[in-house]
Amino acid sequence: MEEQISKIKRVAIEEASKATSAKELDEVKVKYLGKKGELTAILRGMGSLSPEERPVIGSKVNEAREQIERLIKEREEEFAKQELERKLQEEKIDITLPSTKVKRGSKHPLNRIIEEVEDLFVSMGYDVVTGPELETDEYCFERLNLPKGHPARDMQDSFYITSEYLLRTQTSAVQARTMMANTEKTPIRVICPGKTYRRDDDATHSHQFSQVEGLVVDKNISLADLKGTLEVFVRKLLGENLQLRFRPSYFPFTEPSYEVDVSCFKCGGKGCNLCKQTGWIEVLGSGIVHPNVLKMGGYDPEIYSGFAFGTGLDRIAMFKYGITDIRLLYQNDVRFLNQFDRLDR
Repeated sequence: MEEQISKIKRVAIEEASKATSAKELDEVKVKYLGKKGELTAILRGMGSLSPEERPVIGSKVNEAREQIERLIKEREEEFAKQELERKLQEEKIDITLPSTKVKRGSKHPLNRIIEEVEDLFVSMGYDVVTGPELETDEYCFERLNLPKGHPARDMQDSFYITSEYLLRTQTSAVQARTMMANTEKTPIRVICPGKTYRRDDDATHSHQFSQVEGLVVDKNISLADLKGTLEVFVRKLLGENLQLRFRPSYFPFTEPSYEVDVSCFKCGGKGCNLCKQTGWIEVLGSGIVHPNVLKMGGYDPEIYSGFAFGTGLDRIAMFKYGITDIRLLYQNDVRFLNQFDRLDR
């Protein structure tokens, strides 16, 4: 058996030395060292040997295995080095070639506006708060002084899920929730950006759109505070030289209520197709918080007062970037969105 082991070792070493590829070398390894290999077969047959022969034969087999394994490892490293050199030659990169331009997206115009608004109001000491888009009738209407059957609901009652739940028609619901959540009834200064839903669908209206609403509740809040805040807001966002005009209006949750117009930033107030020859563009609604809303929020209207305002962020984006159709904001057309990439350069 010793002669058989010597012969297997000699032939295995010879075949391993002559192997011309990693595949051939692997075949040699399996043939002699694998589970069904020739050396393994000798080890399995050692049970028929006498106790005196077993350690001698076992030692010979282990010595032969170590020599074969050492040679195979050396040849494997040799083939691996050859393969690496081949790849370096065939796959080398010419660093003098111009690079491939990496395609990148651009920030959505609505996200740009939202970030601008949040940064501005945070710098003025406001908190940014959010609320659920699936809202209850109580917070969407009743706590905003629009009880069931109120005629002002006609413009907003839209997407009801049940008789009690609907997709919110305005982010004012977050204002009501903020007042209720403030158990200590301390002053409030917040803005509430988010998505809202109404049954509209044309070039200037969408069934889904973004709003931002602001609420301030404190002692001795007046119309002067509202006017000063809105002047900073509009001029920082749309242009420093714009003029504001307050027109009396009606909102159930404010009294008095105002529509706020700005001088047309396209024609400077002279009259054009954007402002429909009036020189003014309506941008938001505002007013002094109605006493009933303060009461339902847990505030004493004899002590506290406040102002609120709200505007469509889609509308602001259209004005600022010259977008003529609101539906472009929601179509995910890369050709439309890519043009805003230049604003980051």
